[in-house]
Amino acid sequence: MEFAQLLESRRSIRNYKSGMRISEDQIKVMIDAAIQAPTWKNSQTGRYYVAMSEDKINFIRNQCLPEFNANSCANAVALIITTYETKRSGFERDGSATNELGDKWGVYDLGLQNENLVLKARETGYDSLIMGIRDADKIKAEFDIPESQEVVAVIAIGVRENDVEKPRRKTPDEITRFF
Repeated sequence: MEFAQLLESRRSIRNYKSGMRISEDQIKVMIDAAIQAPTWKNSQTGRYYVAMSEDKINFIRNQCLPEFNANSCANAVALIITTYETKRSGFERDGSATNELGDKWGVYDLGLQNENLVLKARETGYDSLIMGIRDADKIKAEFDIPESQEVVAVIAIGVRENDVEKPRRKTPDEITRFF
């Protein structure tokens, strides 16, 4: 698939086909694409926790997501929890923040990685939905995520039930200023 076509066909999907499957190797391909993204001083702080079993998927859906997100990821074949190691991206070796953004660089880096992940998912025939409204404390406890990591998103992976119309995007002229 050409890159422009990939960008044009990616959507946030909220209705997945039931009965679909995915392998760990297919998920690893997506994560490998994610880790190719640039990170602050090559800090590579992104981490991934993948729920593939029915029990773990249902735990996240029923215990950690608001109803609208739980409904939006019904029939997903996997839910990928994305986190980052705090106080590394955007920080000096002595622990001081390099600039006023501090730990926000970790979120920025993970956002780049998450974009690569969802684009690779689309390229390999899967669709996705990035969900940021979640109960991070319950997720951390269930998946034994260290306190040093911040939960950013839960990404649903599945096969779209039907095509979704592309919403209007702003044009470069609407959002760009040249000097």
